[in-house]
Formats: sequence, C-alpha cells, structure tokens
Amino acid sequence: MHMPPPQSPSELDFIIVEPKNCICDATIIWLHGLGADGNDFVDIVSQLGLPATHKIRFIFPHAPYRDVTINGGMSMRAWYDLYSLEFDCNEDIAGIMQAKQYITTLIEQEIAAGISAKRIILAGFSQGGALALYIGLRFNEALGGIIVLSAYELLPLTLHKERPQVNKAIPIFMAHGMFDPVVPFHLGRECYEHVLNLDCPVKWQAYPMQHTVVAEEIQHIGSFIKEVLRVV
Repeated sequence: MHMPPPQSPSELDFIIVEPKNCICDATIIWLHGLGADGNDFVDIVSQLGLPATHKIRFIFPHAPYRDVTINGGMSMRAWYDLYSLEFDCNEDIAGIMQAKQYITTLIEQEIAAGISAKRIILAGFSQGGALALYIGLRFNEALGGIIVLSAYELLPLTLHKERPQVNKAIPIFMAHGMFDPVVPFHLGRECYEHVLNLDCPVKWQAYPMQHTVVAEEIQHIGSFIKEVLRVV
C-alpha cells in the first residue's frame, strides 16, 4: 500500500530512548538508511559503551514513505528520492529540503526543551548519514557533532555558500566499509576528503565490511560520543 509522506514536520514519527535516570542534558538524533525505519539502530544504544549514568536522549525518526525511483517506484521509507546509484547525479533537491525541514524541527524542539545545540549530535547511516552531514554542516548554530556512516555527500557544490561561520569547527566522525557494494567506498572517501579540506575536525575510519555496521565501528562511535559530549 502506498502511503503519503507527512504533511508537516510535526507529523514525523520517531522512537525515543531516554537515559535510565530520565535526566537529559544531551541528544543524539539518529537517521536510518533507505527502506529501513527508526528501529534499525535502537539496539545500538546499549552497545556504545556509555556509562549507565549517561544523560543522553536518543531520537530515532522514521522517514516518510515515498516512491523511490531506483527501486522501480516502490513505496518505502526514504528521506528523499534516489534517481541513480551514482548518488551524486540528478539529486532530489525538493525531497532533501523537505527532509532538512523535518530534522531541523527535531533539533529546534530539543533546543526549546533546554538542550544546548552544542550537546546535540546528528548521526546517520547511508542515506541518513548523507542527510545528517548535509544538515549538520548547514545548521545555524554550532552542534555537538556529526556521525556519518557508510554515506556520501549531498549537494557538495552548495556547501561553501550555505555553511554558517558558527559551524566551522563541528567535530565529525566518518566511517565506511571497504567492500561496500551499495555506496562505493570511493564515495565515502571523497566525502571525507572534501570535509577535511574545509578544515573540519574530522575523524575517518575504514573497516573490512560491506554496507553494514560492525562491533569495532560501534566502539569507535561510542568513543567519539563520549569525547564530544564529555561523558564519563
């Protein structure tokens, strides 16, 4: 059954995992990949090696349903349409802008709830990782960090004019599988090199894996989170 996308950002569904003591001073918004949903990374919270006393709220939004061109027009959860596996050609600008609005609203809601922008991390896998990087580098306040997993860069030619000065030093963790058959390794590496050339404090990791996440990578993600949010 084809389901229309939400009509406004407030209609975006998501899963929230609160810290055990329900006292929150930081937020991680984690974006899933094409065809998955917010449940895809919920279990990773317990694998990050965070102390039991951490105060991080995890938000896992579900992308809206939309017809995806590369999958024969099949309706599935997707942050934006994909026209080609080249990824960097004929991008769905309208879809990307809509997704940006959704996630920006989530960020602003967390800020309104009392979470400092500098204690908000955007994370994502594949399509979600591309979107996390796109939004994080263009957000109008300095965020705590960006986690980009097995992804690529959206609209790279617009970044120079759209990137606020306040976000010049945002910490970034990027990782990719060397044998990724879905998002080729060279796209992830090119994305990293572009971000590195912008003088961002970016960490890069390559793993002998395909289009997935492995235990060593999860440990490195946990270390990055603890470092940028100063979790002890």
